[in-house]
Amino acid sequence: MERSTIVRVHEGLHARPATRFVKLAKGFESDVELVKDGKAVSAKSSVKLMLLAVKENQEVTVRANGADAIEAIEALIGYLENPKAGLDDEAEPQSPANDAGQEATPVPARQSAPGEANGLRGVAASEGVAIGPAFAHFPPDIAGQGRMLQADEIAGEIDRFRAAVAAVQARMDRALAQDSLSAGDRGIVAALRDIAADDSLTGEAEKAIKGGNDAVSAVITAASTIAADFSAVDDHYLNARADDVHAVGRQVCLVLLGQDDVSLENIPEGAILIADDIGAWDLARAPLKRIGGVICGHGGATSHIAIIARSHGIPAVLGLGDQVNALRTARDVALDGNTGHVIIDPDEPTRAEFAGRVEAATKERAGLTVFKTVTPKRADGKVIEVAANIGSLEEIEAAQEAGAMGVGLFRTELLFMRHMHLPSEDMQAETYAALAKAFAPYPVIVRTLDIGGDKPIAGIEFPDEENPFLGWRGIRMCLDRPDIFKRQLRALLRAAVHGNIKVMLPMVSDIGEVRQTRILVDECAAELKAEGVPHATFDLGVMIETPAAVLIAQALAKEVAFFSIGTNDLTQYIMAADRLNPTVAKLNDVTNPAVMMAIELTAKAGVAAGIMVGMCGEAAGRPDLIPTFIEMGLTELSMSPASIQRAKKTITAMAAGD
Repeated sequence: MERSTIVRVHEGLHARPATRFVKLAKGFESDVELVKDGKAVSAKSSVKLMLLAVKENQEVTVRANGADAIEAIEALIGYLENPKAGLDDEAEPQSPANDAGQEATPVPARQSAPGEANGLRGVAASEGVAIGPAFAHFPPDIAGQGRMLQADEIAGEIDRFRAAVAAVQARMDRALAQDSLSAGDRGIVAALRDIAADDSLTGEAEKAIKGGNDAVSAVITAASTIAADFSAVDDHYLNARADDVHAVGRQVCLVLLGQDDVSLENIPEGAILIADDIGAWDLARAPLKRIGGVICGHGGATSHIAIIARSHGIPAVLGLGDQVNALRTARDVALDGNTGHVIIDPDEPTRAEFAGRVEAATKERAGLTVFKTVTPKRADGKVIEVAANIGSLEEIEAAQEAGAMGVGLFRTELLFMRHMHLPSEDMQAETYAALAKAFAPYPVIVRTLDIGGDKPIAGIEFPDEENPFLGWRGIRMCLDRPDIFKRQLRALLRAAVHGNIKVMLPMVSDIGEVRQTRILVDECAAELKAEGVPHATFDLGVMIETPAAVLIAQALAKEVAFFSIGTNDLTQYIMAADRLNPTVAKLNDVTNPAVMMAIELTAKAGVAAGIMVGMCGEAAGRPDLIPTFIEMGLTELSMSPASIQRAKKTITAMAAGD
C-alpha cells in the first residue's frame, strides 16, 4: 500500500523533523519506506531518511506493508503535509511578529569597530557582542589502532563496539532525563541519540570490523563516510548534519578507548570558547551561563551549535575554517555575532568600543530586572496587567522569569499541530491545568483553536480556499465541528478547577457565534456534571481582530466578560493588506490612524460596558504606544516575555509623571 503527497514540512526532513518522522514510523509494526525520485529508503532510519534529502514542496511516496499499513500511511502523510512539523523542537528564536502585527525594531547600521578591518571573518551565527579571555578547546584527534584483526578477534570486537554504542545511548538518555536541559537542547540531544542508534552508522562500522578493522578505526571510517554523504547534498540543513555524525562517532570512539573527552566544566566566567569543532552533545552539557561567546572553525547558521547559542543568548561566530587556528594562542578575543567579525588580542580602542557595547546591553538588562516583581498601576491606582503570549508549556519558565502577570494569550493550535492526531480531551485538560497552576492566581487566557487553511493540522480536512485568511478558520471552523470544539471546551472546564482560566474566541464577527459557543459550554458543563467530573466555570471573551467585531463592539461587550485586541489580524483586515505579502508590508502598520481608531472604538465600548479590555501582541509591548493604549482604557497588555519588563517600566514611569 502506498500514497504520494507534497512535503509541506518547513525546510524538509532535516535533523529534528527526520527524527520525529522516524520515531512516528517506528511506532507501527509495518515495514515503511519513503520514496523520492525512484529511490526508496527505510522510514525507520533517520540517517537514510536525511540522506534522501527530502525538501519542502517535493513529491514523495509513503509505502507500507503490514497489519497496520493504513494507519501508518495516514499518520506519516499527515506529518509530511504539516508545515509546522518538527518546529516545536527547533528552539529557534521566534520573531516578535508572531501574533503581534508588529515587527521587531530594525537594528541601526553600525560603523566597523576599531580593529575589525584587520580581524577574522566567519559566519554570524548568533547575534550579540562579547569580549573576554580566550578558552581554547582543541581536544586531540582520535586515531585507530591501525592493525588488522585476527579472525578469532572479530566477534569480540563487534561486541565491544556494540557495548560502546549502548553506553553512548545510555549517557544521552540520562541527559534527556535531566531537568537542566532546555526544551530546545533536549530536541538536539534526541536527534544525536537517534544518529547513535541508526543502522546506517552502526551497520557501516560493523561491516568494517568484519573486514578486519579495529572498532575505533571502523567508527572513524563509518562516520567519515556518512558525513561525506551529508556534505555532498545540496541542502544547508543536511550539510550541517555532517558535524553531528562526527560528534557521535567521537563519543563512541572515546568509550572504546576508555577516555573522557576534554571537559568544558572549568571554562572561566565570561570566557570566549574557541574550537575547531564543538559537538552539540558537549555544548548542550556545558555550563552555558558562564560562556561569553563561541567561535568555531566548523558550523554555520543552521548547525546545532548555532541553535544552542541563539537559544541561550550567546554571541557566536562559526565557519572560520583554518582561520580558527590563529586563535589557539590568543589571550583575549572580541567577537561580533551580528557581523561575523573576530578580533584577536584587541588593542585598547577596540577593547573600549566592545566593552562599552557589552556594558550598555548589560546595564539595560540589569536596569529592567528590578521591574520583574513590580505591579504597574495607573496614576489612579488601577492595576495594569502585563502578561505573556505563549504557545507551549516549555515557554512558562521564560514568562515567569520575566515577571509575567499571567498569560494574555495561550495559542492552543500548537498543541494540535505538534501531534499527528487530534489531541484527546485528557491531554488538553492536562496541558491547560498545568498552565493554570503555573500562574495562579494570575489569569490565564486560553484562545480556542485558531486553525485555518493557512496552518492546517492532521485530523481536520480543510477546503482549498483562494484566501484562507478570509475563510473557514477560527470560531467559524470550531462551530462547524462541535466534535472537536466540545472536546476542547470540556478540557477547559476541567482545567478551570486548577486556576484562573479565561477563554477567548478568535475571529468573531457575529454575536451569534458567541451565543452558539455559550450553548456548547453549557452542554459540556452538564455532561461533566452528569459524569461526576470536577469542573468549574470560566469567563468567556473574544478577540477583536475583524472590522465587524469593532463595529459591533458595543453589542459584543454586553455578551462577554472581556475583549482582547489582536493587532496582527486587525491591522491586516482594517488595511485590506495581506500581512505575508512584502509588496504591501508598509500598510501593515498598527500606528496607521485607521487601525488606532479601531482600537479606540473597541476600548470605548469595553470601558462603557465595564468589561476588561486588553491587547495581545507585540504592539502591546511598544513603549511608544503603551501610554496611548492605557489612555484609551486598556488595562491588560500581553506580549512576548522579552518585552515584559520594559513595558512595566514604561507604565510605572507614566504613573510617576516622568
